[in-house]
Amino acid sequence: MSRAQAESVIKNIIREIAQECASKGQAVSETLVAFMVKAVVLDPSNEFNVDRTLTKEDVQKLIKICVDRLLDTRSPALDTVKMQVYFDMNYTTRNDFLEEHRRVLESRLQPVIREITDSRARTREELESLYRKIVSAVLLRSGLGSPTDIAVVREATAALQSVFPQTELGTFMSLVKRDKERQLQELTMIVTGIRLFNKECGKGGEGIDDLPAILNEAVPATSQNVDSEVQQTTKWAFKYTALMERMLGNPAKTEVPSTELLKEALINCRQHEAFLRTLLHDVIQCAQQVEMMESQLAARMEQLQQTVQSKTAVPTAQVYPQFIHLAQIWSGFQDEMVLLSVLSNILVSLEPFTRGHRELFSDDALAPFLDGVTVSSDEQRIQQTSGSDNRVDAKKEEVKRLDWLFPETTKNFHRLPLQYRGYCGWTLVKCDRLLVPANPLVGVLRHKEHYYAFATKEAAYDFAQNADMYIRMVAEAAKKSPELIQLLELHTQFASITPYAQGKEHGKMIEKPVTKCDSGTQTDTHFHEANLVKSYEWNEWELRRKALKLANLRNKVTHSMQTNLSNMRRDNVTQVYLPKDNAIQTKKDGYSQVSKPQVFLAGLRGCGMDAGTSMTKVDLTIDVDQT
Repeated sequence: MSRAQAESVIKNIIREIAQECASKGQAVSETLVAFMVKAVVLDPSNEFNVDRTLTKEDVQKLIKICVDRLLDTRSPALDTVKMQVYFDMNYTTRNDFLEEHRRVLESRLQPVIREITDSRARTREELESLYRKIVSAVLLRSGLGSPTDIAVVREATAALQSVFPQTELGTFMSLVKRDKERQLQELTMIVTGIRLFNKECGKGGEGIDDLPAILNEAVPATSQNVDSEVQQTTKWAFKYTALMERMLGNPAKTEVPSTELLKEALINCRQHEAFLRTLLHDVIQCAQQVEMMESQLAARMEQLQQTVQSKTAVPTAQVYPQFIHLAQIWSGFQDEMVLLSVLSNILVSLEPFTRGHRELFSDDALAPFLDGVTVSSDEQRIQQTSGSDNRVDAKKEEVKRLDWLFPETTKNFHRLPLQYRGYCGWTLVKCDRLLVPANPLVGVLRHKEHYYAFATKEAAYDFAQNADMYIRMVAEAAKKSPELIQLLELHTQFASITPYAQGKEHGKMIEKPVTKCDSGTQTDTHFHEANLVKSYEWNEWELRRKALKLANLRNKVTHSMQTNLSNMRRDNVTQVYLPKDNAIQTKKDGYSQVSKPQVFLAGLRGCGMDAGTSMTKVDLTIDVDQT
């Protein structure tokens, strides 16, 4: 089956699953269905072989399993998958989001800008209409007030007329489209700076919100909300972890509602915590950005006050750059407002994905099982395993050949990119997907350019003796709970692994063979030596030197002067090559002459039809001696 055919089959399966879920009253997105299909195929217990073409029975089985899982409303694992899909589709990095936000704003402004740049106004009424459109475009791009507010329009018009009077429309119309767009953007920034400065002086500012004050209230409130959610989520995670440890320590005397559901709830809490900490990091970055821009705004306002100082006229070269910088600072405040709003919406939208396990394992339901159980936080666990007695002895015989990192021997130790998002891989394998935070102070193992931390030194010793096996076993655990792939950041490990293959060892992960080879080709530099290009340069530094030399010529000026004596006179110089005598020698031609063979046939004439002909052949060739 070709790749296109395989993609078509997968799309049909996803579409059929989505339709069946919708017919049963559960609307699901195709992204969620695609993730679930991958999760079902990865699970070894489902016995799907992706190395062969799926039969009709396999497709029906796959659809049935996916639909059953998607319709399970009491599954914390499904809530975790939904949470991951939602976060991936709605969250992006700060820079990417701001770029996308500006792109969307520009696309919405394009019809207005195009109407201005394509205008062919000639009459007075048309020019006045064009000027009003420019005022509206300036207001829409700046975001300072509504174009339908008369007071805002009057203030913006007055600011625009001070830098771009209506009499300049003729010059504006003569520009090319790109220059018009550039001038509109520059006018927007200057008018924005003028209006902000007038607001600071108390002479205007109609429709302009006090963004720094709003952000000073919104940023701490959002940070507090995120931190509160983190505390609440970790509280549930600590309870689930303590209950799981008690069950693993004494399984015969421990009764729990459902071991599998408890593991899924713990994974849900840890995933929610990871997303919340990502949001909290962005909110803290917002606070730092706002603080920096507030100091820049105050400094710029003070500098403008000193530049103007109640003067009736100020050179534009002095104030226009300052107005533009002021507009850029205010645009930064607007970006922070939008970014903070998006982070708040994501925070609120993540909460429903954690509601399932909270209703399933409420405080009243867990109270009997937590009786006599010590619930430890992550900080308490790390504190309990800290100290010299709990550290890995790098000189120990079985681990001394391995590479161990410690705080006192490693620079930027706290910034090491730990595998499994900082959770103990040994505990993941030995305790069947139990998520326990690792303590890097115990010792960090560097294995194949990856860094692994552990909860205890015993776990570190055991993991280090057979690291490759444990890494494979972590991947096996992730195949049972596919939501761990994103939580533990195992995407690269699953990129070259076959999820399941039927063989002698049932359910064992089979790695696809990776075929690699070293190859090289060599060609002649020049096939025809006669066609060598003398100006060819293979060295890029030489080409760069020539380019800089040519670019430098643009800054050179040739000066000349003429005097009375040199007027209408010039010197001519001609250079020629002097004639010279050349002689060549050629070979001497020699030849010989021989007689030409000649033959004459006699007796062919004078005979009639009745008499016979007697032909005689006569050789007339002259002998060589007679020549």
